[in-house]
Amino acid sequence: MKKVLALILAVALIASVAVLAGCSKSTTATEGNNEPVATADESGKVYIIYSDNAFAPFEYLDTEKNEYVGVDMDLMAAIAEDQGIKYEMHNEGFDAAMGAVQSGQADAMIAGMTITDERKETFDFSDAYFDDGQVIVAKAGTKMEDLKGKTVAAKTSTVGGEYAESIKDEYGFTINYYEGSDNMYQAVMTGADAACVEDFSVIGYAIKTGEVELEIISAEPANVKGYGFATQKGKNPELIEKFNAGLANIKASGKYAEILAKYGY
Repeated sequence: MKKVLALILAVALIASVAVLAGCSKSTTATEGNNEPVATADESGKVYIIYSDNAFAPFEYLDTEKNEYVGVDMDLMAAIAEDQGIKYEMHNEGFDAAMGAVQSGQADAMIAGMTITDERKETFDFSDAYFDDGQVIVAKAGTKMEDLKGKTVAAKTSTVGGEYAESIKDEYGFTINYYEGSDNMYQAVMTGADAACVEDFSVIGYAIKTGEVELEIISAEPANVKGYGFATQKGKNPELIEKFNAGLANIKASGKYAEILAKYGY
């Protein structure tokens, strides 16, 4: 009888320990550093999102805060909050962002990326969240006909570069490619290149804030199209759906207009 009683007590003790262990695991909210454990959306997914690093006002480094800010940063944060999306942002440059998404290193990118039919062969896009076009920019007093025999700066892997290619024969210039907008601006201001091609809203912001001493010399923005949030084609369709739903919600709530107004739009 004593042996039977001892066995019953042992089994009961093991069961109690198992229940306590299970409860502890299900309610754990901190790890060894006593910091709260980050929670993702209901799928448990933490998305890796890439962006540009020098494309103000859409993404640029705030040197005082030592963090990247801008229209795209704020839109992504607002949409993520609305949709319960957990993500990590990497500001690595436009060309690097495209490569990261294409290789599967990143789940998506938001970087003032123009939606084009050619890009749709490689990427799935959200609804357009901003419309823009390209312009030619140079030092004051420069005219389009002055570009003949000169070099014009363009940014690698961009629609601006494609636009420069489309008009180079008409105006008789050749193209120098750069990784970042800041590199293009510097090349033009120092005289290394006669002009550069840039998105109208971006160069307009740079001129308005005094970042560059240049002016727009082309008549009107060309190839006006929408910017889109992008994923690798056929991958993460749920993320595109969430972005679109969140974009619609923040437009309806007024948050979208508030973000654009913050940057002068």
